[in-house]
Amino acid sequence: MASNLILYSTQGGLGAKVRLQVYSSIFQQFPGIRNVKRIEAVWQTGSFNSADISKSLKAVASKFSTAEILPKAPFAETYNQRMLANYVPVYVMLPLGVISNENVFETKTVMEKQLKELREAGVDGVMVDVWWGIVESKGPKQYDWSAYKSLFELVQESGLKLQAIMSFHKCGGNVGDEVTIPLPKWVLEIGETDPDIFYTNLKGNRNEECLTLGVDNQPLFHGRTAIQMYSDYMKSFRENMSDFLEAGLIIDIEVGLGPAGELRYPSYPSSQGWVFPGIGEFQCYDKYLKAEFKEAATNAGQPEWELPDNAGEYNDTPGSTEFFGLNGTYLTEQGKFFLTWYSNKLINHGDEILDEANKAFLGCKVKLAAKVAGIHWWYKSDSHAAELTSGYYNLKDRDGYRPIARMLSRHHAIFNFTCLEMRNSEQRADAKCGPQELVQQVLSGGWREQLEVAGENALSRYDCYGYNQMLLNARPNGVNSEGVPKLMMFGITYLRLSDELLKENNFKIFKEFVKKMHADQDYCPDLGKYNHEIGPLERSKPKISMEDLLEATKPMEPFPWGKEADMKIDDFEGVLANLVRKLFSMFK
Repeated sequence: MASNLILYSTQGGLGAKVRLQVYSSIFQQFPGIRNVKRIEAVWQTGSFNSADISKSLKAVASKFSTAEILPKAPFAETYNQRMLANYVPVYVMLPLGVISNENVFETKTVMEKQLKELREAGVDGVMVDVWWGIVESKGPKQYDWSAYKSLFELVQESGLKLQAIMSFHKCGGNVGDEVTIPLPKWVLEIGETDPDIFYTNLKGNRNEECLTLGVDNQPLFHGRTAIQMYSDYMKSFRENMSDFLEAGLIIDIEVGLGPAGELRYPSYPSSQGWVFPGIGEFQCYDKYLKAEFKEAATNAGQPEWELPDNAGEYNDTPGSTEFFGLNGTYLTEQGKFFLTWYSNKLINHGDEILDEANKAFLGCKVKLAAKVAGIHWWYKSDSHAAELTSGYYNLKDRDGYRPIARMLSRHHAIFNFTCLEMRNSEQRADAKCGPQELVQQVLSGGWREQLEVAGENALSRYDCYGYNQMLLNARPNGVNSEGVPKLMMFGITYLRLSDELLKENNFKIFKEFVKKMHADQDYCPDLGKYNHEIGPLERSKPKISMEDLLEATKPMEPFPWGKEADMKIDDFEGVLANLVRKLFSMFK
């Protein structure tokens, strides 16, 4: 019995020895505590004096082997049930090109091995892009789901859950894009005769990453509008993947709403020369959006107002432009009108596509989700220029994210946000970045709108600092040993599965990250045990008026955040290696 208790309560390696020594110290200070899982709670609250960690492993074992130890079952079960309420599921994004451009699942043997490794690490599931440019490549409504079916079967056999992204954008041209998967060829051919189907900047440069929202309701695609194409694609997915949906394999449908699948304008395309931390450019100069703006301005009694021509270029700074500079155009009535129109068009775009997604998956036991980008550079400047060009009208006195959250609430959708791993101290000072404050603002807004909020890292990280920042954001006020924490994210998706992640030390740290996200609990396959049970998708609620959406722009103080995660990853080997390097440097 004693050895079972020790094995049940510790992890391998150096961490195990330290925790056993901690338990020895706790026994001395709290002799009334005899059950291991109750000791575990004391360990997590940190109510012991670490200076007393001195007893040997033998002494610890002898403590556990005494007849005073009470039967563990009643206490352990109660403790585990309470701690499971703090369990944040972890998903891992699969490689972008897991299905080739030729619509072939070429890496089945390698993927089978990697999925097994993820499952053994305690990972709950994986996320995969289901590329429009692959599935409907042959012609309008000519869908071929065969390769994705093979992949889904493998995921199912691996015992993992699946998040599927309806990827209506091109892969290639964004940070981290290692492969190129264009839009369907027959769509690009329409663009050859009508290039205004693509987002366009002031200079007239077209971006073929995705279709402009200006053609959402234009029947330009063999008689179909853009939204009708997206809707037909999602309906076909449901019909062809019904077995996986009914089996509970697919738990999330993330609906692509723009570049990189995010609800934003493609304002900072590296394919057109943008580099961090450029402010980006507005993307509303195709003929369709220009006509819509002219109509909106005329209806507002200002027919002379035009789209901005003074907002600079991709790699400018805010202060170098007339629009974003001190007392800039963005503060004038004309500037406010434009920014309201520009951001509202984006919200309405997401709203209409999500309404179609809701109808396509109505009754399925899945969650809908939408992703919003973490535009953290220039966040601490007055004009928030990079956010404004992306379509997020966010200023000190105006919340640009809570209206998006309110829109998502009518579709019962998860709000998925990025850049969870980033810390202010890691960013360039001259770019006035504020990833920590941005995450705090956006997540708080989502929770205030009663949404389930999820997130992911923006860039691949393998270090404990990035992981600990994600752990902090997942449970900003820490775990609650009595049950559900005050604030908790619905899920975390790690970007992304790679050979680098699976390297021995990287994967060792990642497994510890998963364990901490699970609140030190074992992998739990039963979603209901941690309050994630998924019921049939209900019909979207009535459309929210623009007045009600704009009411959500009123800024509110974000919820308080802890300074650091209470369940942290301690990279003992990394700390030791750094210490050795410093010692050697002293003698050089």
